[in-house]
Amino acid sequence: MTGTVAAIGAGLAVIGAGIGIGYIGGKAMEAIARQPEAAGDIRSNMIIMAAFVEGAALIAILLSILMA
Repeated sequence: MTGTVAAIGAGLAVIGAGIGIGYIGGKAMEAIARQPEAAGDIRSNMIIMAAFVEGAALIAILLSILMA
């Protein structure tokens, strides 16, 4: 039973990370469309935020597996 709960927790972490990174990318593209001259700054901030989301998802996956 605990393996099932861990799998559900890991799945939810992956789904949340996918939604978060998609949202970050979409908003960054909107910002670049509004201000093309700031594309470099927006892109670098987008990559940093995507890395933070991915790191949080990795921690959530590891915790869900270790707690099982």
